[in-house]
Amino acid sequence: MTKMTQAPTPQQQTGILSTSATDGTRRRRRKALRLWSVTALAVLISFLLNLPLLNAINVSLKPDAQMNAPLSAPTTPTLEHYANALGAAGYDFPTFFLNSFLISLGTVGLILIITVPACYAGLRLQFAKGLVVTSIIGLRLLPAIFFAIPIYVLFMTTGLLDTVVGLVLANTLLNLPLAIVLLSSGINDLPQEIEEAARVDGASVYRILRAIVVPILAPTLVAVAVLTFLFSWNEYLFGLILSSTQSTPITVGAANFVTSYGIRWGDLSALTVLSSIVPLGFAIFAQRFLVSGMTVGAVKG
Repeated sequence: MTKMTQAPTPQQQTGILSTSATDGTRRRRRKALRLWSVTALAVLISFLLNLPLLNAINVSLKPDAQMNAPLSAPTTPTLEHYANALGAAGYDFPTFFLNSFLISLGTVGLILIITVPACYAGLRLQFAKGLVVTSIIGLRLLPAIFFAIPIYVLFMTTGLLDTVVGLVLANTLLNLPLAIVLLSSGINDLPQEIEEAARVDGASVYRILRAIVVPILAPTLVAVAVLTFLFSWNEYLFGLILSSTQSTPITVGAANFVTSYGIRWGDLSALTVLSSIVPLGFAIFAQRFLVSGMTVGAVKG
């Protein structure tokens, strides 16, 4: 005989539903706890990473009499240091800002003009079978100081010392290997069938590069532009060696606040805050392109 399964009583059904509701509540609480834990950890890490900038903002708002207490909040906030950074102290810092902007922007433009056709020719057209691309990437292993004396002698001979054009060329040399690495990964991930179809339809190499490759590589190009701009804006060594008065960037101009009488911490902090606005705004504006461009070639299906 087949044993009949007895249906649960109303009391048992109520207990089952109550247990399920309790388990669901516990799962939601655990999920919320994990979410809050991750959020708190992210906030803590963000705070630690931005602590130097926050401290610079704090110091830039302090009067000179309060500089002996670096960790205290300003009792009477002042904008005097920002006025000094912008030229009230006798330094031509607006020109330094302009020089840094022109140098960074010029480096970005020159990098993109050189690397896009160079990488495409080396990887797709088998120009020198990629040997040139590989050789240039190897330059990334050499420190910047390795090129300082040869570039100084070359620029002194050609009249490029203390010029914005000279610093653009020097920064292009520094950032070229990284740009080639990123663009090479992006081009290698492009499906060649699209280019072959365009070639069958009669498209030239230049048209394929302009109408197909460049639009598809837009996120990678933006990532290259952002990184090149940031590295050029923060570059100090070549700015110190190759400039004196006419093309001084903001990183070198900030040293004017280190005087023989002491370091003017308030003015220097204000200059640090002001000089961070441009690269931070540029990076935030292109953040989603930067992330997608940097992850090109990271995952292979």
